[in-house]
Amino acid sequence: MCGIAGFWTANLPGIPEEVAGAMGDRLRSRGPDDRGVWADREAGLALAHRRLAVLDLSPAGHQPMVSPCGRYVLAYNGEIYNHPELREALEGEGGHFRWRGHSDTETLLAALRHWGVEGTLGRLNGMFAFALWDRGERRLYLARDRMGEKPLYYGRSGETFLFGSELKALTVHPHWRGALDRDALTLYLRHNYIPAPWSIYQGIHKLPPAHYVVVGEGGRMPSAPRCYWDLRAVAETGAASASGDPEALADELEALLGDAVERRMAADVPLGAFLSGGYDSTTVAALMQACSHRPVRTFSIGFQEAAYNEAEHARAVANHLGTDHTELYVTPGEAREVIPELPTIWDEPFADSSQIPTYLVSRLARRHVTVALSGDGGDELFCGYHQYALGVRLWNRLRRVPLGLRRRLAEALSRTPAPVLDAAAKGLPRRLRRAASADRLLKLAEVLPPTAGEEFYRRLISHWKAPEQVVRGGTEPGTLLTEPGRWPDLPGLRERMMYFDALTYLPDDILAKTDRATMAVSLEARIPLLDHRLVEFAWRVPTDLKYRQGQGKWLLRQVLYRHVPAALMDRPKMGFEVPIEHWLRGPLRDWAEDLLDEKRLREEGILRPEAIRRMWQEHLSGHRRWNYHLWDVLMFQAWQREHAASSLAAGRLSDPPRERAAG
Repeated sequence: MCGIAGFWTANLPGIPEEVAGAMGDRLRSRGPDDRGVWADREAGLALAHRRLAVLDLSPAGHQPMVSPCGRYVLAYNGEIYNHPELREALEGEGGHFRWRGHSDTETLLAALRHWGVEGTLGRLNGMFAFALWDRGERRLYLARDRMGEKPLYYGRSGETFLFGSELKALTVHPHWRGALDRDALTLYLRHNYIPAPWSIYQGIHKLPPAHYVVVGEGGRMPSAPRCYWDLRAVAETGAASASGDPEALADELEALLGDAVERRMAADVPLGAFLSGGYDSTTVAALMQACSHRPVRTFSIGFQEAAYNEAEHARAVANHLGTDHTELYVTPGEAREVIPELPTIWDEPFADSSQIPTYLVSRLARRHVTVALSGDGGDELFCGYHQYALGVRLWNRLRRVPLGLRRRLAEALSRTPAPVLDAAAKGLPRRLRRAASADRLLKLAEVLPPTAGEEFYRRLISHWKAPEQVVRGGTEPGTLLTEPGRWPDLPGLRERMMYFDALTYLPDDILAKTDRATMAVSLEARIPLLDHRLVEFAWRVPTDLKYRQGQGKWLLRQVLYRHVPAALMDRPKMGFEVPIEHWLRGPLRDWAEDLLDEKRLREEGILRPEAIRRMWQEHLSGHRRWNYHLWDVLMFQAWQREHAASSLAAGRLSDPPRERAAG
């Protein structure tokens, strides 16, 4: 696991090796074990690499790595789990390879040389982002893994093409401009993350999962990324042929999971797993323990607040499995101490508050291991999120109500002050009060008007419903959920929800959160459930074997119950959260008040303060719970303070966007 960076320019800034080295050094936490720089001065191109040594700890794994023929140079971040089979295939096709070591980097470089970029990408089982320089054709190839486990940013700044694992590497280049993309900011306020292909900066893009780009002479921008593995085709083909006996499918799933887990246990360094006590992480830990001859190291974080604490469940699971378990109970003060570090860790605005416990459990694990397996991905593949149940149920009821009546009801609810709604709810039976709270009713008002399930879902998962009214000069771009031509042909809304999340929320929120949190402490995270063979299998499983009797992950749970008793597992889903709602009214109040100061917001000229200040006052008074909306703004404001001081001084961040950041 590593960090990569580089540039290509017709106007070399100083000594290219020194510039590339400085870019790479900003990624030191991603690769503290080794540092490498390579430059093609004639072309004006330079590559940098920081290495976290996991496989082949010898110098034979040093990067950037040059092919024996001298034509190809590779800077690579990730792990190729099937690289031993790839070596066999290469040798079986008559290639004459003198392997210098047993690193997957050397295997990947040989494959790219032998099969070409697209021919190699289709053969890889792994997580990766790489840059391949072809000195013969003077082309630069950038590629990213199928599900988006590893990040890669790219784009032009002035006369220079830049790329890197994180934005912080790009910002140290002498040609960096860094103008804020206000259109991307509107997307952030809606989603609490910035979806690919946008980034917070104009002209800088996230490479989408399962895509690669070919950069032309002098760093000329490619017309569009090329897709090498189409999740839409996978989903449509799988759903159209979904069938099978439940027991046989459970056997197949267990075999695939077992192989995916075992492949991700290959390491020349200590290895463990995150364990929350939920279905996904427990399944991964159980299968790890099943193929290990000694107790597997597992790690969990606990909180004193009972509503947010999963540590007791994790401990019970660890005791049953016999893992070597480590847990850390974090005080509210210790959790809040992480907040000032968040803008540096995430590099662009990111407001999933579970970033805090994710970072804390990563920091705990890194004291003992270098690699940790994670259970991410199970919800999107096996129908685990609440909205797949409650959202579909609500939509099926709403669409039976005449549209005119729905719109009138939405207008009436929106106009009713929150205190009036809460007062009315107090007269209801206790079991109905929460469902009739102002927060729930006003959210209902947002999702009543849509005529299509996709728009209903977009509103259901949105934070700010009209972010362009908050961002000065911002226009919200179209995305997957607003462009019907990109919607898949799937049987129902539940399947489409899972597809949408797998393409957006999973890579741009969940996986970005895991990658940045682990890499900030030099820990490699591996995610068995996102093995592409498992993804393809999951889409061949009938939905009624994922969602059954009002609960998701049915088939996955059948596999888990072979290792852990159902009585130990079946409990309400908690998520991985911290009590931001209460902290904003208490210990974080002064910090938040400073960032949300009306005068400051007006002087910065980016966000309109009226709605923000109203939400802040309503949240403080307890009339509404606006913690999600406010956390979005606070994380942007904190990021801006941390990263944008120099750009603000130069007047760049306050300028309206000159171009859209979409690729």
